[in-house]
Amino acid sequence: MTLEEWDALPEDENWQCELAEGVLTMVPPPAALHQLAMQQLATEINDQLRKELIALPHVEVVVDAQHPVTVRIPNVVVTSSKLVQENPPRFDPADVLLVVEIVSPGTGRRDRVTKFAEYADAGIPNYWIIDLDEPATLTAYILVDGDYEIVADATDAVSLSEPAPVTVDVRTLTSRR
Repeated sequence: MTLEEWDALPEDENWQCELAEGVLTMVPPPAALHQLAMQQLATEINDQLRKELIALPHVEVVVDAQHPVTVRIPNVVVTSSKLVQENPPRFDPADVLLVVEIVSPGTGRRDRVTKFAEYADAGIPNYWIIDLDEPATLTAYILVDGDYEIVADATDAVSLSEPAPVTVDVRTLTSRR
């Protein structure tokens, strides 16, 4: 499938679709706690970012624009506030400072292996994986010489300096504040 064919697909709220090497992949929408964690995380990050940056949930990132095309929809991305004002339909990897994937049943291998490699190959400088299984864990990686290196693996509050100084308490992502 090309990017033009991807754009022509009808919207379907019952399924989340991504394009992996030109092949349409579908997964059910995330469960309630996953959605709450995604919303809480984006809010928590935004509350700490300088005005030039913004965290957005569930936007398209063209990980590989070459045919076959790969379009991923991370749970949260951090990008430029100015770019968001331009209202692009999707983002290029060079526009993204951080991608976050929250593991759902059935996505663990994709998040930890496939997307891990794709995001690194695309040059996205920071990747976080959040696993909500008890104890909930945030594992943060930074891109060094084309490979991700772990910088944090936390089950409580963690302070990170990249892509900007933020503190995230993984224990509170699934509770109302």
